Amino acid sequence: MRLMRMRAVARKEVWHILRDARTLALALVIPLLMLMLFGYALTLDVDNVPLIVWDQDETPASRDLISSFSASRYFMVVRAGRNYPEIERAVDAREVLAGLVIPRGFSGKVASGTDSSVQLIVDGSDSNTAAIAIGYAEGVVSAFSEKVAVETLRRVGGRMPDTPVDLRPRVWFNTDLESRNYIIPGLIAIIMMLLSALLTSMTVAREWERGTMEQLISTPVTRAELIIGKLIPYLGIGIIDVLMVVLVGEFMFGVPLRGNVLLVFATGIEFLVGALSIGLMVSVFTRSQLLANQLAMVLTYVPSLLLSGFTFSVDNMPPVLQAISRFVPATYFIRLMRGIYLKGIGLEYLAFEAGVLILFAVVPLAVAVLAFRKKIT
Repeated sequence: MRLMRMRAVARKEVWHILRDARTLALALVIPLLMLMLFGYALTLDVDNVPLIVWDQDETPASRDLISSFSASRYFMVVRAGRNYPEIERAVDAREVLAGLVIPRGFSGKVASGTDSSVQLIVDGSDSNTAAIAIGYAEGVVSAFSEKVAVETLRRVGGRMPDTPVDLRPRVWFNTDLESRNYIIPGLIAIIMMLLSALLTSMTVAREWERGTMEQLISTPVTRAELIIGKLIPYLGIGIIDVLMVVLVGEFMFGVPLRGNVLLVFATGIEFLVGALSIGLMVSVFTRSQLLANQLAMVLTYVPSLLLSGFTFSVDNMPPVLQAISRFVPATYFIRLMRGIYLKGIGLEYLAFEAGVLILFAVVPLAVAVLAFRKKIT
């Protein structure tokens, strides 16, 4: 394998990319577009849940409970209700996500120390958001109940009870619990897989469709030189895209990079080689640009988006899908990125994931080289 011939193939591919403005635009604009969409639109945080309140008691105690909800960052009291049909209409019209009903006699029961129930009606069509909102409401009511108990004891001059367990949570790595800090490091894998589906999946197939493969076959260029030479320019574009994601995440979204930036790019190059090699492998087997592009999307982008832990936790998937996720390379790359970004850890903890990515980089490239035949069939 000669470097000069490989460089000639790479130079030919670079000229093709420069002449095809659409390919270059896809390679540079789509990552930024995805980053903006995912960074701003995709969030797992549930804040300012719109709430309608039907206060049947209308006493200082009930208003104090309502103030506890409105003072919380998780709820936003948008209107008052007068009956159940009004709450139902507000939920159906998507004006609110939840309704709080405070029954008559609430104040008297609170003052006497008797258990008093309040009702929370939640729109369960979005089960995840509804479950989180219920958890927030339970926290608000629990804090209100504790405050009432303390005030009652102080009023009667009783001794403050000792708390047997005092939970003091301390969050590591993502202190503010911002879902954006969790999403953007994993987005690098999704962008790289999408690029492989859009770019390298058509390189070899394009040569066959345009009739230029016959000229390449007649040259002394070997199979390995041709495949690697075609991969190099797209590897350079991928590195530029990784750099853009890192810079935009750092300066626009404020995502902290606590680990080694060189390790981000080193593991990113491993993953890029594997992702681009899958595209080349598909292109070699299909010899059709349209079919290669569609097949590459199914084999790379879709599993990376759905089965890698980027969108849904792998631990919450059925056992069959958990087993399949172990064969999705993005699963290991996302673990690497989140470990480096959020925890600041290195290969002493992530050596297995890095080793899997090396295997991922070598196997598809070797298959693409072995599958390519320098002959017209």
